[in-house]
Amino acid sequence: MRGLLPFYRALNALCNRQVRRRAGFAGSQCGFSGTVSDSKPQPRFGLLFDIDGVLVRGKIPIPAAKKAFQKLVNSQGQFVVPVVFVTNAGNCMRQMKADQLSHILGVPITMDQVMMSHSPLRMFKKYHDKCVLVSGQGPVLDIAKNLGFQNVVSIDMLRESFPLLDMVDHNRRPKLPSSPIANLPTVEAVILFGEPIRWETNLQLIIDILLTNGNLSGAHQTQKLPHLPLLACNMDLMWMAEAQSPRFGHGTFLVCLENIYKKITGKEVKYKALMGKPSELTYHFAEYLIRGQAVERNWTQPITSLYAIGDNLMTDIYGANLYSCYLEERTRRKNSKTVTKMATGTGSSAALPQDNEHVENTWESELAPPSATSCKSILVCTGVYNPHTYANQCIKETVFHGHRDFRFDPALVEPGHIVQDVADAVELIFEQEKFVPQ
Repeated sequence: MRGLLPFYRALNALCNRQVRRRAGFAGSQCGFSGTVSDSKPQPRFGLLFDIDGVLVRGKIPIPAAKKAFQKLVNSQGQFVVPVVFVTNAGNCMRQMKADQLSHILGVPITMDQVMMSHSPLRMFKKYHDKCVLVSGQGPVLDIAKNLGFQNVVSIDMLRESFPLLDMVDHNRRPKLPSSPIANLPTVEAVILFGEPIRWETNLQLIIDILLTNGNLSGAHQTQKLPHLPLLACNMDLMWMAEAQSPRFGHGTFLVCLENIYKKITGKEVKYKALMGKPSELTYHFAEYLIRGQAVERNWTQPITSLYAIGDNLMTDIYGANLYSCYLEERTRRKNSKTVTKMATGTGSSAALPQDNEHVENTWESELAPPSATSCKSILVCTGVYNPHTYANQCIKETVFHGHRDFRFDPALVEPGHIVQDVADAVELIFEQEKFVPQ
């Protein structure tokens, strides 16, 4: 991934220029642009909603959420615009999240409208028949198998087979001398879905797997390179629950893993892929789902604009702006492969497998080219972002909470608009698009 940083710097430089010169949707000024609706309006835009901090805080719905979705659903219970919920959560399957959202919002949500941080793993078919170790919480084995992985091992399975490896908690140590139960296949790749419950156990065993090349019966080989393929979902350093301040997210767990590995080996952990916001692949996949809804509803107008509503500068806003840079450049240079190579090879997203020689063709065949030409960011004040924190500080001067492999660019954390809540965001978008649902 480090070798791909020149591509990322080029994309960042491009984004810097584009973000600063955008007109009609910058800062906190409400410019009006869009299409005039006819008697039977067909939307030419789609909405990407973050969940935590935008619609809910923990298990508590944010009051503005129901108000917002009353505007988005007609009397038949159908959405008047295509909507996808893009969350960095990875502890459940899409159907469960759809059911939760239906209950919270009071409108019918299908799993095809939900994108978890791990959803793009369906595209990583080269790993589907390998023995993969999965880390996280919730039904991780079921999630992995639902995504297409055939041979899956969990941290708990490793711990049961090698009981002498998990030694931090004295109460969990074996009471009697124990020998390894070598009945597991050699691990060939590691997938990190989200923050686990017992960090010390997961950190220890993941490091063990990386330093033994997947064979826990052997000793550490700190000089053996490269380590096994490592794919991570959800890079959020923090997220907003019911507490007054943000809580640790999976990004914090990744910081621990990266620093422990480097302290032991002197070398950097290298990822084959980083998924979830703000990676471009996540937005590619979400745009694909938006297009699918438009086709299902027989809307003939192409969806040319996306609006991403979120509460986190470092994931929601950064990701939307970065993807918009990609879309805008792609529009200008449709006949050039340069942009596609940048988007699939940047250190920023590490969105696609770096060692796959057919990355571009795989993405095109799986998702088809996007119809959207822009992705506009809207920041709400009901989650991680607290306007009082920035009362005497420019957003661009904030400490960068993004992942290690994403370079900070102040232009990318500047939202197109800042509004109080999601209801205000929906109202603003309808004004921007001059869209009047019937």
